[in-house]
Amino acid sequence: MSSQPKRVVALGWGDAETALALGVQPVGESDWLAFGGDGVGPWAKGLYDKSPEKIGTLEPEYEKIAALKPDLILDVKSSGDQTRYDTLSRIAPTIGVPKGGDQYKISWQQRTTMVAQALGLAAEGKKLISGTEAKSAAAAKAHPEFKDRTITVGSRTSSGWGAYVKGTARIDFVQALGFRNNPKVDAKAGSAFSVPVSEENLEMLDADLIVMAPIGVKAAKISSDPLYKSLPAVKAGHSVVFDDPNVSQAFATNSVLSVGYAVEQVVPLFAEALK
Repeated sequence: MSSQPKRVVALGWGDAETALALGVQPVGESDWLAFGGDGVGPWAKGLYDKSPEKIGTLEPEYEKIAALKPDLILDVKSSGDQTRYDTLSRIAPTIGVPKGGDQYKISWQQRTTMVAQALGLAAEGKKLISGTEAKSAAAAKAHPEFKDRTITVGSRTSSGWGAYVKGTARIDFVQALGFRNNPKVDAKAGSAFSVPVSEENLEMLDADLIVMAPIGVKAAKISSDPLYKSLPAVKAGHSVVFDDPNVSQAFATNSVLSVGYAVEQVVPLFAEALK
């Protein structure tokens, strides 16, 4: 297509993977999770013919971006900062956080649609979305035991425990598999991605299935914690603690490629934990 941009710089979290899924290789990208190499997760491995120039994440180097002479800049899953957007727009046409959208909270479907349209590949984008949604639907159909079971998707960092709330990527993901988010967590939801959970209130995590991700700590910090082990779901074996960082990072990236990868990786773990 003659109108398709030839030189794309992808700055938003997972925007490069979205372009790659559509067959477009960015000349520059931001590596949000410090994967190294081509700056993408294993779900996008081998999709670059030539490694892209690396650009900073929260503070992109505008001169470096300009030197790449982009036709289009993707900054879709981003802070939405107006100064950032204005500065990028002076370099090249920029696709930023959608109007009225929250920073870093865009769904993978909306992001794929926006990037595909900007690349002149709208039909290909629709096909990608339906194919990935079909993976979740097939998993849900194959596992009727997931339907309407309550789930807590949480994390533990060096500063404490937390649980993700409705409307965020991780919860959208498990809901597509048939689960229902822990209502005790949703009752505490504010504008943030997650709610903090104090050790005194750790029983709030209890649900039919508890799924926990270690962030900046070892998985054992969760699985060997006496309070965590005392939760009814954990005692019953209905708990999954991700010990593969790629799985947690697939959720965090929330691109059309990483979501498909996450379905393949976690559905067997969820099914085993609910036996």
